Amino acid sequence: MPLDDPSPVDGVRSRLELRAIRELLESQRRRVTAYTELHPADPAPSAPPPQAPSAPPSLQEVLDALPMAALLVVPVFDDDGALRDVFYVTQNAAARAYAASRPPLGSVSRGAGPASLFELFPALSRTPVPGMLTRAHHQGTPQGPETAEWLVSTPTGPVRISGEVRVAPCGDHLLVSWERGSRLRMASATQHLVRSCWAEWNLGDHGIEPSRGFRQVLGLPGDTPVPDLLELATATTSDSLPGLYRTLYDVILRKRTAECELRLRRRRERVFRMVAEPVRIAPGSLVWALRAVLIDVTTDRLHREAAERAAREARRERERTDAVAEVADVLREAVLPHFQDEPAPFGLDAAAVYRPDAREAGVGGDWYKARSLPDGRLLIALGDARGHGLEAATLMAKLRYALAGLAYTEESVERLTGWLNEVACADGSESTATAIVARFHPERALLRWTCAGHPRPVLVRDGLAAQLPAPEGGPGLPLGVMPGAAYTATTTPVQVGDIVLMYSDGLTERRTSDPDLDTRRFLTAAEHCFREAAPGVGNTGLQDYAERLVAHLDGPHRTDDATLLALRRIST
Repeated sequence: MPLDDPSPVDGVRSRLELRAIRELLESQRRRVTAYTELHPADPAPSAPPPQAPSAPPSLQEVLDALPMAALLVVPVFDDDGALRDVFYVTQNAAARAYAASRPPLGSVSRGAGPASLFELFPALSRTPVPGMLTRAHHQGTPQGPETAEWLVSTPTGPVRISGEVRVAPCGDHLLVSWERGSRLRMASATQHLVRSCWAEWNLGDHGIEPSRGFRQVLGLPGDTPVPDLLELATATTSDSLPGLYRTLYDVILRKRTAECELRLRRRRERVFRMVAEPVRIAPGSLVWALRAVLIDVTTDRLHREAAERAAREARRERERTDAVAEVADVLREAVLPHFQDEPAPFGLDAAAVYRPDAREAGVGGDWYKARSLPDGRLLIALGDARGHGLEAATLMAKLRYALAGLAYTEESVERLTGWLNEVACADGSESTATAIVARFHPERALLRWTCAGHPRPVLVRDGLAAQLPAPEGGPGLPLGVMPGAAYTATTTPVQVGDIVLMYSDGLTERRTSDPDLDTRRFLTAAEHCFREAAPGVGNTGLQDYAERLVAHLDGPHRTDDATLLALRRIST
């Protein structure tokens, strides 16, 4: 088989397609054979009557009759048979026309007599021409065509000469002919550049006339026979056979141009676009041959397939993002509810601002909680489950709902924080979180709170902001780091007009800063926004202050979701 001996095509359907192609080609061959039997070829015209002999043409007339440029030269060899020089004798009309358009031969005039070509063009000795002259002289056989290229200096700069050269014995002389450029070489280069080739398949005798670069484009060794149409079909993958059959059917029977895509089964599968047309001797006659161009589109198909895979992946990612966003909306409503009404009976205004991380479709690990307890006190908490996306949101929801249930035990905030730590530890080694857990005692106007690795609350009093002192022994470990961790609480008196701010580090954290600098930035912003416009009356006024503070701190630097809770004591 010509195409790397491809293995048999698998499957019943593939065998049926191959059989259909074979029958189509054989039936057309029978039609062509029958047509030639019914329409025999015209007899060759009888020879003209002999005429009186005329004088033979001169050598110059013979040279001028040649369609390509030609020189008649005399080679000179040394005693060892090596070419020493070559002398120009005369040239034909085509050579003179060439010399008129290109300067290299302009110095060789028709009547100049013998002149050394190596002296006129020294670079010529470094081309294949001397070897061709030597072989033509010694072997007495024509040589070429071969491509010869060299540079010639001219008053306007160097000129590149390129020609397809032939050398033939001519008596005691040698005839050197050339054509400008190299049409065959340029055709091969064109096929290589655009990865295309062409061929004409004769449907009567299976003869094939391929282009010079046919084997190269198809990736065949140089000595491999060019495949006929049936062999081409045999080497084609099964999914390409229906298209190839339709193309052959349209060209052979419907007598119209058609195209298809072929995948050739080789060590590396290659894809070709085949455009074919019918070849007929006369309008309305049988299709005698099929002429086709094959274009290698393997790279284009690989790029297209990669783009399609990327598009599919992008669609899946969009669907995943949409699904996550939908879950995020539900989680936000469940985990971050409006809670302004809860603190009101305790003499507190309340405001909350949440800014999701846009990269995670609006879902993150921040959470907060405010709930009145049976003992007449108010539970307030804010936390941040580490990480992003649904994993962080899942831990966040567990901690928030665990705290909501545990708070009804009326245990201290230290104990509640310890229990939350056990919940986080049981969730897995990657489940860590920070939190502030507080209880407001309205009868004493005290806020009792613990810190589990979280930024400490800030108190704004009379327009001055200060971070609350840490509990004795410092802030506790983040939740989920170590089972059995102990937490201590501290108490903060809250006066009428005081604003307590709790926030997650996503609001202040910068890639290149440290926590102390982040805290100072928050304090400065809290005071600036207070001076700019003191919080108005009620939840609405406090909400406006919280929104302005978040807007002042937020920006493109943020890489996490951010939450701010604001509580203001309004009465005793």
